[in-house]
Formats: sequence, C-alpha cells, structure tokens
Amino acid sequence: MKRENDSTETLHPDSGQDEAIRDARWNWLKPSSGISTKQKIIISTVIFLIAFSCRFLSWQDNRIEARKVQSAVTDGYKHTANLLREGGARSFFSSESELSNPIHIGHPPGYPILIATLFSAFGTADTSLQFIQIFADSIAAVIIFMLALELFNKAIASIAGLLVALAPQFTYNSVLLLPDSLSVLPILVATYLFIRASKRPRPVTLIVAGGLFALSCWLRANSMLLAPFMLIAIPKLFERGKRLHFALAFIGGAVLVIAPLTIRNYIVYAHFIPVSLGGGQTLLEGIADYDESGSLGIPNTDMGLMKWEAEVFNRSDYYGMLFSPDGVERDRWRLGRGFGVIRSHPIWFAGVMIRRGANMLRLERVRLINSQPPVSHSLDNNSQPVWSITPADLFNTGRVESKEAKVSLTSDNQLLQIESDQTKYDAQFASAPFNLETHTDYLLKLPVRIEQGRMFVNVLSADDNSQLASAIVDVEDWKARDEQPLSLIEIPFVSAGVTHAQIVFSNGGGKDSITVTQIGQAQIYNLGATSFIWTKIPRTIIRFIQKLFVTAVMLPLALLGLLLLFFARRRGEMLLLLLVPAYFLLFQSMLHTEYRYVLAIHYFLFVIVAVSLYYLYSLIPKASLRILQRSN
Repeated sequence: MKRENDSTETLHPDSGQDEAIRDARWNWLKPSSGISTKQKIIISTVIFLIAFSCRFLSWQDNRIEARKVQSAVTDGYKHTANLLREGGARSFFSSESELSNPIHIGHPPGYPILIATLFSAFGTADTSLQFIQIFADSIAAVIIFMLALELFNKAIASIAGLLVALAPQFTYNSVLLLPDSLSVLPILVATYLFIRASKRPRPVTLIVAGGLFALSCWLRANSMLLAPFMLIAIPKLFERGKRLHFALAFIGGAVLVIAPLTIRNYIVYAHFIPVSLGGGQTLLEGIADYDESGSLGIPNTDMGLMKWEAEVFNRSDYYGMLFSPDGVERDRWRLGRGFGVIRSHPIWFAGVMIRRGANMLRLERVRLINSQPPVSHSLDNNSQPVWSITPADLFNTGRVESKEAKVSLTSDNQLLQIESDQTKYDAQFASAPFNLETHTDYLLKLPVRIEQGRMFVNVLSADDNSQLASAIVDVEDWKARDEQPLSLIEIPFVSAGVTHAQIVFSNGGGKDSITVTQIGQAQIYNLGATSFIWTKIPRTIIRFIQKLFVTAVMLPLALLGLLLLFFARRRGEMLLLLLVPAYFLLFQSMLHTEYRYVLAIHYFLFVIVAVSLYYLYSLIPKASLRILQRSN
C-alpha cells in the first residue's frame, strides 16, 4: 500500500511539470505585462493614422459613387433629418407631427438625428457626414487594438488593429451614406468595457457597456438583442454571489438607453415598438431569398412585397409604401406569416440559416483603394467631347466577347441592344479602343436602359485590361420592362499611364441570369490634368495589401487562430471574441441579410486572424534555424 502511495506522489510532480511545460508553450498568447501608457499612445496613434489615411483615400476614390449606393434609403434618412431640423425635439415626440407617419419608423432614428445635427452645423453637404464616419471607423481600429491588448500580447494586438485599419471592407463601407459602419463602434467599445469589467469588476463599467450596446440600436436595429445575448458570458467571467448584481447592472444600462426610444414609439404610434419596424419585412424577404422554386409565393423585394400585400388585402394604397398606411399591423402580419412558414418547414429553414450564416463569414468583394489618384476635377463640364461614338458605329467597330451574347441595333438604329449570356460577371461586348492622354481626368457619359438584370460598365486599358473605372446599372424592379427609363450615367476615370482604352459591358446578374441592356451614344470628356499624383506610391502599397483580404486567405487564418486558442485552453478569450459574431450568425441568419448588416463580425474575427499571423511569424526563426542546422 505504501508503494502505491509512493507511486502517486512520484507521478503528481511529473503531472504538474507537464502542465507547466504545456502552459509555457503558450505563454506568447498571454497579455503583455510591461507595456507602458506611452507605448499604448504611440501604437494607437500609428494605427489611427493608417486607418484614417486608408479611409481618406477610399473617400477620394468613392465619394461620388457612394451617394448612389442605397440612394433611396439615404434619401429617406435625409427626409427624416430635415423634418427633425424643422420641428425640433418636440416634433419627434408628437403624435401630430409629420414624423409620426409610420414611414419614418422603418429605421431607427439615430442616423437621421446625426444628419440633422451635422447639417445644421456644417450645411447639407454629405462630406461632413462621411468624415464623421471615417473618423469613427478609424477609432474602431484603435479600439480593436485596445481590446486585443486586454487578451493577448502587444504584437497580436497591434496586428489586429492594423488589419482593421487596412481592411477594404471597412474602408469602403465607412464612406457610404449609411449608418452601418457607425453602428459598429458602440459595439466594439461596449465589448472592450465588458472585457475590462471581467478583470476589474465594477458595476459602473457594466452599466456603460450595456448602454453602448443599446446605443448601437439607435443606428441599426440588428443589434437589438445583443445586450441580453451577452449575458451568457456572465457565469464564465464573474464569481458566484456577484453574477446577478453585475447582470442587472449591465441590462440596466441597456434599458436606460433604449427606453426613451421605446417610450417615444408608444407615445407616437400607440404600439409597443422597442426600436423600429422592419422585422417582418426582412424575415419574409429572407425566406424568399432561399425559395428558389418560388413555391412559397413570397416576394423577395420591397416592391414585390408591397404589391403582394395590396393584392392579399385588396388595398391598392398598400402599394408604394412599406409602412404606410397600417405600418405596424402590416409588419406584424409579415412576422406572423414568416413564423408560419418556419413552423411548416423547420428543417428547410434551419438549412437556410446555416447557408446564410456561412455566407456571413465570407469577406465582401468591395472596391480596393485605387493605385492611381482619382478624378479631382468637377464633373460639370461644358466643353465638347474629345471622343464620341454612335450606337451604329459602336456596333460596327466593337467586338462581341461572348459566343452566346446577342448584340444588335434597335429598329430605329438609335440604341445598341446587348442580351447577355448566363455567366456571372463575364464580358459580353467591348467597344473599339479610343485614345487618351496620360495622367488626365476624363468623364464618360453614356445613356443606358436596363430592361432586365444588371450590367457592369467598365472602362479598361486596351493594352493590359487593367480597370480604370466601372459602374453598376440596375433595373428598377418596381417598373415594368417597357417602363424602364433611358438614364444618363456618368463614369469619371483617370487615364494614369494608359494611352488606349475601351468600354466593356459585363453581365452583373447572378449565375444563370440574362441581362438585357440598351446603349445610347457614348461621349468622353477631358476634365484636365490629374492631381495628387504623389499618392501613387502609398496607394500602390495599400492596394497590394488589401488584395489579401479575401475569404480564401482570412477564413483559414481565423480557423487556425481558433484552433490555437482551443489547444492553448484560452476558452475565456474565445468566448469574448466569439460572442458578437455568434449573435449575428444566430439571429441575423433568420432574416434577409446584406454584408453591411453584419460588419461587426469581422472586426472580432480579425483579432483571431492576428493570433494566427503572429504564430506563423514566430515559426520563421525556428524553421530558419532548422534549415541552417541541416545545411551544416
């Protein structure tokens, strides 16, 4: 018996030694203990400047096109903002004001309030709004650095901050006239405070964190249940006896911030509406997105949904507005219809959620920062075009790029009609090359009518097919095919070192879809010599880095990072980094989703990617040493 005890005593130290060796192997993941405040300020400043520079360059590239993205939604925000400016706070809480019209509750009021404030202070130019968003998203990169520093070492935190600073998905979305990138910042700060509270528990910190989660809801309703969802981490992070106390403080902070909006909605609309309407709309359209056969009979567009409701309820006044008249009742009917489909097809809908959740993990394909400086001249140009071509000449001198594309002139020879093949993004027709002067700003004016689908209009170098500019032309889906307008699109571009270019038309619809487009007379205008040529070098460097921000690179790195954290037994860190992504993957996957709705996911995934990058970097000296030892 004594021998057995001796054996146990002998094994116990060995087991502890193995545990210590295992822990030492993962010491590189532990937070930095010796980083000074000065170092934090220096690193934070560098990350902020890089982030701001990238977003400023993206603003230069996209400031004109940004106004065209979701322009109807942006106009709605501005309309609400103008009513706020005219009526003030009193009109916001009045059931008699024009703001009480349910059309203004399709989105939370935070963004219109911001627009009203900025336009009152700086005028109605969009630039002030875009720069507020650029500044906020640059701060977000710093917050990610500070957040990662609470969990890991200085190097990992710095890499995470730089990834957010450089990511094209964030630089591009920050200049759009939409609240999506702004809504992420409160979530990041709240999560940072949540992590701080787990290490230094203070009720006031959790109250502020809960309030910031709720503040995000004032900008986008998608995060409405995020604060309650975060409660699942309370048992893991806080000791017994204090968990209820801290949970109440956290939820209390959220309630304090969201309650004024909910109370206002009850006063104005006489219904319990926590944030805004739209849940039923996005639920039904999200179901329809994956109903390939159309067997459920649910439309997948706003206009289709309104038309459907007008027919179902025999109310012609329902067609044209999503939330007026009877906005609350209609959205609740939509929710009921959507939940009915889910109850009838639970397995199918679970598959929809999995597929949609998987798509959320993909990185959006957005415009990278151009290697060449953008057009700096005004597009208001009264000079004569330096190049012009009629549809007939375009047909006679151009080239059909796809064997299955059908290109012809309309009966009156006034328009060139292009009927695409069924491939996705492939070129269909290209003009003959035309001459350009180097380092010059140009403007292409082109009348276009889309009868069906979506068309990409690209200006490419005739020498190497490099892209100088592009535009997307969509069908107006609320109009019949013969009602589609002939619209004049303007595409500014810089020639850089290109002397010969061509216009290329590509199918922008999904796979197996056919696009039908009619083209009028194309005209090219010379706007003057290009400015900011000195930015070419930093632009080229940033563009090269941004090309790496694709799903095929970042997702495997994120998975590797999760495996490293798992084997290192950093379960707490995994929980804190995955809570926000898990919320969006779980709840947003039930609804119609666009990438901008789930931007917050990738800020946290980039922290996990930073773990992988640091680990891979640490292997380089070891691999080099082994190679040297073998060579000797």
